[in-house]
Amino acid sequence: MSFSSLGGVHVISTSTIKPQILPQESQDPCYLTPWDLPKLSTHYIQKGLFFTKPSSPSQNIIDHLKNSLSCTLTQFFPLAGRLVTKKQDDPQSYYVYLDCSDAKGVQFIHAVAEFTIADIISLIDTPPILQSLFPLVPGTVNHDGHTLPLLIVQVTELTEGIFIACSVNHAVADGTTYWNFFNKWSEISRTHIKFEMNDNTHFTVSPSDPPIITKRWFLENQGPIINLPFSHHDEFIDRSFTSPPLRERMFHFSAESLKQLKAQANPNQPNNTQNEISTFQALIALIWTSVTRARKTPLDQKTTCKLAINNRTRMCPTLSKNYLGNCVQIVSASAIAADITGKSSDNGNNSSSAGWAALLLNKAVMEHSEERVREWLKGWAKDPWVYKVGRSTDEHTLMVSGSHRFKMFGNDFGWGEVVAVRSGFGNKYDGKVMAYEGRENGSIDLEINLVGWAMSALETDKEFIRYVASPAPPGVTPTL
Repeated sequence: MSFSSLGGVHVISTSTIKPQILPQESQDPCYLTPWDLPKLSTHYIQKGLFFTKPSSPSQNIIDHLKNSLSCTLTQFFPLAGRLVTKKQDDPQSYYVYLDCSDAKGVQFIHAVAEFTIADIISLIDTPPILQSLFPLVPGTVNHDGHTLPLLIVQVTELTEGIFIACSVNHAVADGTTYWNFFNKWSEISRTHIKFEMNDNTHFTVSPSDPPIITKRWFLENQGPIINLPFSHHDEFIDRSFTSPPLRERMFHFSAESLKQLKAQANPNQPNNTQNEISTFQALIALIWTSVTRARKTPLDQKTTCKLAINNRTRMCPTLSKNYLGNCVQIVSASAIAADITGKSSDNGNNSSSAGWAALLLNKAVMEHSEERVREWLKGWAKDPWVYKVGRSTDEHTLMVSGSHRFKMFGNDFGWGEVVAVRSGFGNKYDGKVMAYEGRENGSIDLEINLVGWAMSALETDKEFIRYVASPAPPGVTPTL
């Protein structure tokens, strides 16, 4: 396995962690859905959390994290499996599924680094050294889950802090599953932090916990085996994408500035109407208009804003929030740059350009109904295809993923609050925006990736900067 070894990061040990208990359902093949399979050629999800270093001995903390991880995997056992491909020539058959029957386990890496949390989060741009805190090397794709673990954890001790990073195979899990796992792991760790570190019997899951739904959901008369029109993975795996040099910045939006944005996007809307523009839609509309200006997009050029959207609540009956797997699609809104930037007299916009763009985004979200979801699933099954990183976007497109609704700062492993959230190299390109929960209640953080000259222009865009706030200082002290 290839691990990162940059920036003074030294790997102390690597180990394999298996579920404390492997449930009976793990013996059944887990077939991948039309939401899972298109992601075989994209990157692992990579997110991590900074904490102030606990005062307890280092090895005690590492042992405790391993034990609580093993307990967490009892519920999230599919993350301990591997991908398997079955194929034959006559009749032609090629399908990929998830095998959890022998629980090969997840990888746990313990490392130390010679820098501080401030060396990362105090800088304007995210420094390249951050990537050394994440396992895997650039170019790793989800299909590599045939041989690589589906979940790789790297715990790195910094000079005065600790960074817990997880890389999760995106063909097996989406952002909701990712943070469900992180939340449960931190909860189990926090609950048992006072027990003897090496006694596995203390690490138990409460029977009152809502069950994790590990059985994949399919349309009626669809699946569970979906035959792909390929004879070899080289026909759909693409590792050739190379992003131009990017600047990556975290921008913070306070609850007050978001309130102002939403009010401007809903100037004539009564409260609680079905079509009210949400706070997040108003924020992303601001980003869309500001980035379009920053990119100096020709006024007659079509621009597009894409949003990753959760389908769980759109199905009837709704899927559980604890459904383990991918359950997202992309919705998009498009318009010419003149309309987006407010330089057109034909868009009917009498307030702000961001307000007009927000209406487009709101319409795209409202039209994403269960019927649309079902149509997409049927269409993909008839003509399967696989996403290629960076191939469905260009310099006129903005792609937004993640969610401010995911619980990030609440992940207390037993020694204090989260200091900051950061991400790895996965699935990044010009125009990629990732949404995060902000530290203060009601705030939102956005990670924006742009080519250098466009980022510089965005930083001086008056309409954009007026809403950007300074994040609250962590003020965290260890509790152990």
